[in-house]
Amino acid sequence: MKFLIVFVALFAIAMADVQILRRDLDVQPESFKFGSETSDGNKHDAEGELHNVGSEQEELVVRGSYSFVGEDGVTYTVNYLADKNGFQPQGAHLPVAPQA
Repeated sequence: MKFLIVFVALFAIAMADVQILRRDLDVQPESFKFGSETSDGNKHDAEGELHNVGSEQEELVVRGSYSFVGEDGVTYTVNYLADKNGFQPQGAHLPVAPQA
């Protein structure tokens, strides 16, 4: 799973017609760290860890953020958590779900 996330991120960067300014990758058996920055203002950093290793509740928890420059010239940033509860993004430009 973590390999797939990293592969997709690297593939997306490779397909763009921009220069890679920074690319960091550290993959361990139970964790990973990834970071990239491109000349068009895009940035992506993520860290993931396996929790409850070896149990039936084993899960990958990923925390990260990405930024991009919109067509309006504004830089948008999304911070996220991805875990057993799904992908949970937060950003000033994103709508907030009403609380019950």
